[in-house]
Amino acid sequence: MVEENITSVGPTTLSKRKMEKTVGIEVFSSSGYEGIQARIKKRYKDFIVREITHSGRVLEIKEDFGPVHFSEDGKDNYTLFNLIKVNKDTFEAIRLISKALDIPPKSIGYAGLKDKRSISVQMASVRGNYVKKLKNLKLDNIYIRNIFPSKNSVKLGHNWGNHFVITLRDIKHVPDQIKKMEELFNHLRNHGFPNYYGLQRFGTFRPNSHIIGRLILEGQFKKAYEEFVIRDYPTELPQSQEARAELAKTGDLDKALSSFPTGLGYERMMIKYLVDNPGDYEGAVYHLPKYLIKLLISSFQSYLFNKMVSLRVYQGNSLHNPLKGDVIGILDEENGNITKIKHTYGGLYDEYLQEARKLNRAKILAPLVGYNTNLDDFPYMKTLFLEIIKNDGISLNLFKNKLLEMYDFKGSFRPIIVKPIGLKNLEYSTDDLFPNRYKMKIEFSLQKGSYATLLLREIVK
Repeated sequence: MVEENITSVGPTTLSKRKMEKTVGIEVFSSSGYEGIQARIKKRYKDFIVREITHSGRVLEIKEDFGPVHFSEDGKDNYTLFNLIKVNKDTFEAIRLISKALDIPPKSIGYAGLKDKRSISVQMASVRGNYVKKLKNLKLDNIYIRNIFPSKNSVKLGHNWGNHFVITLRDIKHVPDQIKKMEELFNHLRNHGFPNYYGLQRFGTFRPNSHIIGRLILEGQFKKAYEEFVIRDYPTELPQSQEARAELAKTGDLDKALSSFPTGLGYERMMIKYLVDNPGDYEGAVYHLPKYLIKLLISSFQSYLFNKMVSLRVYQGNSLHNPLKGDVIGILDEENGNITKIKHTYGGLYDEYLQEARKLNRAKILAPLVGYNTNLDDFPYMKTLFLEIIKNDGISLNLFKNKLLEMYDFKGSFRPIIVKPIGLKNLEYSTDDLFPNRYKMKIEFSLQKGSYATLLLREIVK
């Protein structure tokens, strides 16, 4: 299951594999199966994602249940709505909506982030009665549907998961293509794929948020600033690379303030702070929005999880079969949520745990290490974690940092494998965009927190 020889893939895929490795994404679950080479997200219409509610309902793009009114007894506190985005990320959509409604962005709740290059449907909420204003809201490539009052807001994680319909393009047809894909799909349905945090978590074009998060926890604020603002990556836009390289060469902050692209808003924010407060790198870092600092620290936590998953395989162990010392979480239903009931494998309940796993009622877990994590509760994963931080030169004391408590990184856990639900090929036909090539339209659902791009990684090798 160790990552295959990738010298045969194209240059774009090759560079992406290198980027993935920097964030701990290193193994496939389907190395023994032939994949395809294809273009992902050639058009935003090729990637359609719709949230799935806890009741199992998939939100529809055009659903609109008609006129509604706030209750007269004052029990309704929020306005809920379906947010449909076309080629916009969630943060940008929320910023535009909050500006149009003249409210702070934090007043808008949502269950999860969605890919920018897509058509997406997700639930959102606003505190107060905004039924009429939302109905009259007109923004480019943002549509508001199904507005209704509610006692409760939409919060992170308040959805079951997401449903995807994705079109893969520019496929070279080979004999038995459909048969080969069905064999791969069957393997993925039965065994799943590594539940890594995807590149989006770390920065698709500058995968370094975990590095910055670690430097912040270590109190190395100048290095954190340099990684955030000055270091350039060959995968980012040329004008961004040039501006960073020029600042690295001259150190001229005033010039950088005028030359840095306006799209690099956080970098410009830190540069402006240093212009006004020379040498105060700690202040420059903490001048960033709190949610961004939390995201950076979370990325470091995610990196360590990814590394544990990969190291497990490199040591010759399966992601599918439990080992002595593995922690197994019981689910509330088939492919459901993890309950508080957990058992350590290698004891009296092994037979029942194996049966629960076969029924998709249990999953092997790995820790997301926080200030309150007791590594002894994860005996086998503890050995992997300690080896990783030793190899990376990370002090165990880092996880006692008060910032973890300040930003509520208590510690959690995450399944090491995720199984796609309903994975199937909807269409395989000639590609209307690429002559003499084929396209494949696939459908599947994933629970919240798992990445469709990592399932696609198993298919587009």
